[in-house]
Amino acid sequence: MSQRAAKLDFPVSQVRRYLEPGPIVLVSSARGNERNIMTMGWHTVMEFTPSLIGCVISGGNHSFGLIRESGECVINLPTTKLTDIVVGIGNTSGADIDKFEHFGLTAEPATRVKAPLIAECHANFECKLADDGLVDKYNFFIFEVVKAHVATSPKHPQTLHYEGDGVFMVSGKIISRRKLFRPGML
Repeated sequence: MSQRAAKLDFPVSQVRRYLEPGPIVLVSSARGNERNIMTMGWHTVMEFTPSLIGCVISGGNHSFGLIRESGECVINLPTTKLTDIVVGIGNTSGADIDKFEHFGLTAEPATRVKAPLIAECHANFECKLADDGLVDKYNFFIFEVVKAHVATSPKHPQTLHYEGDGVFMVSGKIISRRKLFRPGML
């Protein structure tokens, strides 16, 4: 029989420390000659085909206006090698600096959107706004991934997962249960 862990009451405002849906990403955006990068942890896969991703982008964030007006962005997946840059981007405003220049990142042209790819990231997902029905009320954008670029190695990159208060967890050991898996069940 399994043991039960002792539990204490926990502030509901902090449950995200346990429920963050996925790795920290860097969202690049552009409008005219202006470009920006923001650090984001609030995203979730919503559908497989078409590939839909829901994201919360604060209305006070400089990227909010760029993405709202352009209707597109690139969701870039950094690895642990970029940890300090991820934090730096999250602690600065694109209204004040060009984050590509300031953090020494390479902006590469995307193929389906005007927002740039971040070359140093393991993967880049070009996105177009599919549904903005929840933006005004909740700052919740629904994007369709229209093009994906993924590095050939490593197969399982070490990504960052935010726990709050400047603490990150690194993706860990891979556990395969492919023999037990039934497509469409998860």
